[in-house]
Parts: sequence; structure tokens; C-alpha cells
Amino acid sequence: MESPILILDGGLGTSLEQKYGCKFDHGTPLWSSDLLVSDPARLRRCQADFGRVPVDILLTATYQVSAAGFAATRDPEKQEPGISRARIPLYIDEALRVGHAAKAPDARLALSVGPYGACMVPSQEYSGVYDDAHSSQEALLRWHADRLRLFAAVDDVQGRVGYVALETVPRVDEIIAMRRALSATEALSALPCWISCLFPGDDGVLPDGGSVEAAVRAMLDPAVASPAWGVGINCTKVHKLDGLLRRYEDAVGMLLQEGVVQGGWPALVLYPDGTNGEVYNTTTQTWERRQGGEGEGGERVPWAKQLAEVVRATRRRARWRQIVVGGCCMAGAEDIAALRAELL
Repeated sequence: MESPILILDGGLGTSLEQKYGCKFDHGTPLWSSDLLVSDPARLRRCQADFGRVPVDILLTATYQVSAAGFAATRDPEKQEPGISRARIPLYIDEALRVGHAAKAPDARLALSVGPYGACMVPSQEYSGVYDDAHSSQEALLRWHADRLRLFAAVDDVQGRVGYVALETVPRVDEIIAMRRALSATEALSALPCWISCLFPGDDGVLPDGGSVEAAVRAMLDPAVASPAWGVGINCTKVHKLDGLLRRYEDAVGMLLQEGVVQGGWPALVLYPDGTNGEVYNTTTQTWERRQGGEGEGGERVPWAKQLAEVVRATRRRARWRQIVVGGCCMAGAEDIAALRAELL
């Protein structure tokens, strides 16, 4: 049987920039989460664009939530930088309220949790190069466990979200650290979790040089913690997906053969960049158009058609329990609507 499909939303930060006049830079270390402080109504309007598609799963505006990010954000009451740790769960609660107001009635929220690199200034999830204090698995475990306690402090968080999304993870050791931290967070550990990695280069490896096979094992090995409900790829060019997915499938198949994974195939979660030749410059924090490059020349096939064909080919192989598919950076609500029309 072909895997059932759920539609995920698109790139929140880039949608806020392109359609809602937001500008994110070094002065907004929370990136799209800054709207939880500065303008929740604008955030709701942007997320409601995806809700009207409609999407089946809507990610919360919490990807770059961190204690340090809030500490460097202007307090709207005091009009000076410094939002205390004690108040952060109130803003996470706001993210859940906004998400519920924006989504379709039968859709579910996924709690967006980015890697440590997403909370650095400038962000480093594309490189995986972290400062010395956060360069080991144990250090990353402590950091993620501490941050997840902020999410766990939100009233009835387990009842208000359907999934936990550990996204854009650039390092194999961080996959393990995030899984361990989530498993130790009682208010969140029972929720279905997916883990997605990015592949920015043309060499088919994570930013830290880790292989697909090492990443998938780190996502699913029960010796680490409860296996992820879903594994996947995000923030990656769509033309790379087919080859990467075949390697994902080989890696899961090997784990099943070894008996490491039991109970059948996990879900697959795909949300590649919605780019059309643009590349993100982490120094200027802007998207830049570069000419040429693999899969980027000649007559362009629309992004939604490219992604839908990848999904259809993957479904025909009939392995994954479920396929969740949407977009990442530069994928707007109109792109997700076109994707939904292609697939459903």
C-alpha cells in the first residue's frame, strides 16, 4: 500500500519577510519567534495563510527559542533588552495560542525545536560549527535539556501539540543529544517526534561530515532513547532529495535487517527549501541569487511539481509508514497550496 500523506506548512521566517514586511537581523536573535514578543497579531496572519491551504500540520513559531535569545530581546514592558527566563514559557504559550488560532480545526500543531546552531548569532545550523562550550554531545545534551524545560513549563503542552519537531540538525552528536534530552523531559517525551537533517552541499553528508547512515542510526537506535516516530530532511534543495531518500531507505532497511529497528518503518518527513536558485548567506542573513549550479539551469519546473514527483516516486516504493511533506525556507503558502493540489 502507498504511504498516506500529510501536508506540512512552509517557511515561516521567509514568509514573514516577503509578505509581511518583517526584517530579521542581529538585533532580532529570536528570528521569527521575535513576533511572539513584538507582534503576535502579524504572526497569526502569516500562519493563517498556511492554515487556509489547509495544512494538516502547522509548526509553531518556536524554532529559535532560547534563554539567551530572550535575554538579548527588548522587553516590551521595560523597553530595554532582557526578557527573564521565568517569562519565556508565557511566550511559548503564546506561540501555541497563535498556532491554534491559525490552523484548520482538524489540523495539529508540531512544536518546532531547532538545533543549538539556530540560536547562535549568526546562525550556524548550515555549518554545524559551534563554539567550544557547545562542541560535545554532553554539552549539547545539557543545553537542549535546559531549553526543553522551558517548553515543558507551558500549561498542558502535551495536550496542545501533536508532534515535537527536532529540525535542521546539522550534527550526528546533536541528533543523539536532542533525543536524550527529549526523552528526559517528561511533559514532552510521550509525543510523536520527528528528526530532520539538512544537506547543504553536493556531497550527500551533513554539515559536520556525518553520513546519511550515521544520521539515520542516531535517529532510530533504541539504545539512545525511544526511536523517533519520523525521520527526514529539511532545509535542502529539492533536486537532491531523490538520491538522499534512497540512501535513507537503504539505511532504515539495514537497521530493520539488523534488528535495531523493530515494529516496521518510521514516517518520512520532507520539507525542502522552496528556493529557485537562491542561496542563504549566513553573514549578511539574506538570500542571494547565484547563477548556474546543479539542477538550477534551463527551464525551471515549478517547485511543487518537483517535490510532488519525488513524493510520488517514494510512495511507489511503499516503505514508509506515513509521508509528511511541506516546505522550508522560501516556500510560501501559495507553494504549499500548489503542492497540496499536486498530491491530494
